[in-house]
Amino acid sequence: MADLPGYMRACLHSGKLALLAILVSGGIVLQILACALYDNWWPMLSLLMYVLLPMPLLFFAGSDGSALFSESESGWVNATKFLTGASAVGSIAIPVILKHAGVIGWGALAMELSSFFVIVLAIMCFIRTSSEDEYRIL
Repeated sequence: MADLPGYMRACLHSGKLALLAILVSGGIVLQILACALYDNWWPMLSLLMYVLLPMPLLFFAGSDGSALFSESESGWVNATKFLTGASAVGSIAIPVILKHAGVIGWGALAMELSSFFVIVLAIMCFIRTSSEDEYRIL
């Protein structure tokens, strides 16, 4: 990648950002469609967990995404991992519990879970993209 001209690297970086924007937009559209198509807005409850998902990382790890993937003896990093994992499990559990209670149908559950996986894919791509040295934002 170092042998590419600067304008080509900037174009590739813009393409990565566009892909991230498309992924996040797709996840949000799936979330809204899970509610609107079945005329039941209870699945929006899992949106709360999407908001809470990055909070431990922002508050305890200093927005360093690589802290989740490394072994650490720090209590703050371990608390971050635990709270992020609990939020991720909650993002899956809320639609499953709603389906089990008979509040939503199978279609809404499928759209909710696919929305979760698309948003998690976007988060993982963002962490990978922002961890590259040539695109690091100071």
